[in-house]
Parts: sequence; structure tokens; C-alpha cells
Amino acid sequence: MAVNERAARALKEILKRPGNHTCADCGAPDPEWGSCSLGVFICLTCSGIHRNLPDHAKVKSLRLSRWEDSEVQFMAENGNEVARSKYEAQVPVYYYKPTHKDCQVLKEQWIRAKYERLEFIQGQKPSPLVYEEGTRDGMLMKRGRDNGQFFSRRFVLSEREGTLKYFTKFDAKEPKAIIKVDTINASFQPEKISHPNGLQITYLKDFSTRNIFLYHESSKEIVDWFNSIRAVQFHYLKVAFPGASDIELKPKLTRNFLKEGYMEKTGPRQTEGFKKRWFTLDHRKLMYFKDPLDAFAKGEVFLGHKDLGYSASLGLSPGAHCNGAWQNGITIKTPDRSFLFTCETETEQLDWFNHFNEVINTPMSPQEYSMEALFKHRH
Repeated sequence: MAVNERAARALKEILKRPGNHTCADCGAPDPEWGSCSLGVFICLTCSGIHRNLPDHAKVKSLRLSRWEDSEVQFMAENGNEVARSKYEAQVPVYYYKPTHKDCQVLKEQWIRAKYERLEFIQGQKPSPLVYEEGTRDGMLMKRGRDNGQFFSRRFVLSEREGTLKYFTKFDAKEPKAIIKVDTINASFQPEKISHPNGLQITYLKDFSTRNIFLYHESSKEIVDWFNSIRAVQFHYLKVAFPGASDIELKPKLTRNFLKEGYMEKTGPRQTEGFKKRWFTLDHRKLMYFKDPLDAFAKGEVFLGHKDLGYSASLGLSPGAHCNGAWQNGITIKTPDRSFLFTCETETEQLDWFNHFNEVINTPMSPQEYSMEALFKHRH
């Protein structure tokens, strides 16, 4: 079908309006698709999700499709800002709005919550939202700590108790673990867990970080769990920090890891061989594991502020002998010791280095000073 030149020019002009230069749903720059049903400009990834919406499935390429004048007029009358004011009128503070860097399951459920279930429309939201019920009880697939197989486990989230518990059997009287919600981090890890709905829960157990890996076959169910955890955390924070604004509390909810991947490291004497480890940078905590799906880290490094004697530099410290397979070194200095790492490529080396420096240059919060003291006490 020939492209309608007049329509193409008109769409180009409409795209220049405020809000239309990024995807209406994930914020990706330069959207190349439009929803003729909703009047929003979206990216290729989100357009695939829109195609599966029962009543809003009509999407077209801005460059390759033929647009009717009436459709162009509809886009002009609507656009991303108008749609946001309608479909995102009442998004709760705790609800995680995905970016273009997030995984498919988060984007899909955000789009369905907005346009299909109409959860955030003014005056139309179900009361209360499913995430705000204060308790959640259900079965999730959990990876066994030692054998790597997934088993169905019962999880119970309680706002009143401020806990997430899990039970090995549905009718078990005693939980296998009681996790305090204020120590939980939850992040989607589809590649690591090898399941599109894979969720990693990280929490503190006896001052050590513990990982559990979960999934549910229903993408809605796992995202509902994720946002329910955030809702309970938000409630807890409102009580714990009564004077804090919503904007101050939001970053204290679950967060994505800054970076993960393999590096090699040597021991404290720096004479041992370099060993390949999986590293997770969770803001000021750099954890390393033998395997990405290990329950506990083999070790943790605290990254404090530069004024307190923390620094990162490219290369290995003088005299260090690099006897590993990888040659691209990074040295992290803390007040107590130096840590030596090597990366497989220069690109990875620079990426890790930039992340380390960003953390080390960021001023520490009162909670992070407490965390540093805890690290020193532990080690």
C-alpha cells in the first residue's frame, strides 16, 4: 500500500509536540509506531504488546504504513500527553513504571494495567487495587538452594506483620523463612533464571545477603506479586519515615541492580590465582558468587564515598601478578584493603569502572554509614 505523503508529513509534525518524542509506555526515544486506537506514539517493542490488546490492537508504522486522514486527525487530537493524563491519572507511588531497559513482562503488564484493565483512570479504579489489599497468599515456583530444580512453594505477604513468608508445603504450620519486607529487594531476571517471568528476591539473613529465585507461569501474577511487595514496603516506609515525602521514599523501594556479570578476582594476599566469579553491583554493595544462581554470596565489598578512602582505578596495583585468563584490570581501594579484578574485554572493564566511580562519587546517606559500620564489624 502506497504511503500517503501528506499524512506522513503531518505525522512528522505531530511527533514534534511535547511528550510525543518518546514511547508513551516505556520512554524509548524516537517512537516509530502509532496506536490508531489510543492515539499514542510507541516503540517497536511496545507496539507488539499493543497488537494483543483486545480493544486497542490497531497499530501502524509511522514510516511504512498508509495512514488515512481521519487517523492522522485522531493522533493530532490525542498524543502521549493527553493519553497519560487519562490512563495514568492515578498511578500509585509504589507502582513500578518500566523503562525501555526493563524486561518484556513488566512492560506488558504496565500496558495492560493502563489500557485494558483501566487501573489508573480517575474515578474508575477498582477499590482497592489488587496490590493494596495488605496481604497476598499464593503458590510460586521457587528454585531449590542445592539441586537447582524449581518446586511449587506457598508465599504469604503481610502488610500488618511487615513480612514475606514461604512454606515448603501448602498446609505447613511453620514457614521455612520469614523475610522482613524492609530488607527485600526484588528484580526481574528472565535471562538469569531462564524463564520470561523470573523474579529474584534478595534479602538480609543474619547480616548476609540471601537470594531466592522465583517464577510464575502467569505474567500478571508475578508482576502483581512484585507490585504488592512494593506497596507493603511503601506502607512500611511511610510509618518508619513519617516526615519523608513520597519522592524521597520511592528510591527506597525495590531497585534494579546497577550491573551484573563475570569478572575474575584474586584473594587478599594477591598472590593466589585469579578465579572467575559472578558479580552483582547493588548500589554500594559489590557481591560475588561462584554461580549466578547461588543462594549466598562468597563475599561482599562495601563501596563508600571517595572522601572516606574509597577509590577505583584502571589496571592492577604495582607488583600484582595477573595470572588469570583475562588482562583488563581494575583496582578498588577501601580503607582496609585493595581488591583486584580483571575483565574479559576492555568494554566490560570501562563499564564496571564507570559504575564503580559513579557510586564512589555519590554522597552517602545516614543508612549507608550504618551499612558501612556493619560491614566493618562483620569483616
